Amino acid sequence: MSNLEYSHYEGYGDYAFETYRYSQAVRVPPNRVECSGQGGWDPKTGKCLETWQEQIDQAFANVDLTLKTAGVKDGFKSVFSIKSYHVGTIDSTVLEAMIGNLKKYAPGHKPIWTMLGVATLALPEMKVEIDVVAIDEK
Repeated sequence: MSNLEYSHYEGYGDYAFETYRYSQAVRVPPNRVECSGQGGWDPKTGKCLETWQEQIDQAFANVDLTLKTAGVKDGFKSVFSIKSYHVGTIDSTVLEAMIGNLKKYAPGHKPIWTMLGVATLALPEMKVEIDVVAIDEK
């Protein structure tokens, strides 16, 4: 797979790359970038934030950071597909937090979006995980 370009951000991205053997993003030529699931963790330390709102806000910020680290200049604004995974029942608090962040990070368009309730995620303290696909319009 020599034509694929993998990337990860500094801090927790380095840790995940070395410890768990995965990259934060992959660029598929010529301009498709796929992002691994990003949670509501501090990108420097990997520590998950406390509340649903904090984790969702941080997951969106981590997606944006991941895309920009992969060379996508416009970050989240280049996303056309989103999958979000939420532990437990998806209530109005969760839905409103997601919609608020979509308005903030994708103000000029409405990406396709699949929202799933799940029993658990990779780390016990994770409440949300978001993965995306973007087109980098360099």
